[in-house]
Amino acid sequence: MMSAQQALFAPEPVCLVHDHEGGTRYLPDSIPTAIAQRWFNEAQRNIGWLSQQRMMYEREVAVPRLLATFARESADLPEPLGEAFEAVRALIGAPFNRVGLNLYRDGSDSVAPHSDKTDKLVPGQPIAIVSLGVSRRMSIRSKTGPGRTVHIELEPGSCLVMSYASQFTHEHGIPKLADVVGPRISLAFRCFAP
Repeated sequence: MMSAQQALFAPEPVCLVHDHEGGTRYLPDSIPTAIAQRWFNEAQRNIGWLSQQRMMYEREVAVPRLLATFARESADLPEPLGEAFEAVRALIGAPFNRVGLNLYRDGSDSVAPHSDKTDKLVPGQPIAIVSLGVSRRMSIRSKTGPGRTVHIELEPGSCLVMSYASQFTHEHGIPKLADVVGPRISLAFRCFAP
């Protein structure tokens, strides 16, 4: 089991969006490099990745990434998710009970700008996204006006924390990139209401 204690001179969180619940913050080097690599290897091997189809522009298209989701209480929780739940709960101080995983196989896999659906989430609790594998750029933009778009490079072992409130004011996405060749896995931890 890993300790969530930060190193003496851990990098400072970077605030990307401000709001009364803590906004959106980027925490570099949240998971030690060797642990992040092990989690990546175990997740690639142990997760039953699903390919899904969605309706878009009146036709069915493949979702451009592979997906999986697990409850913390799942009897069949694959490695490394039990360890990851405990580490991220300790790091962020939130009672995360659900994790959604995305496997971006290469630069052509992506997710369009969106905000998380909040109907099943506990109000006031954050969403934490841990990045494993290669770095990918996330774009964050305001939904309420012509505000600037923020781009952040999500490096392996980093954690992006988004407030519940930010889901009403901002969208986030992972754009396609021609020059990305390696895979990335995101672990998105959420607090689902009972």
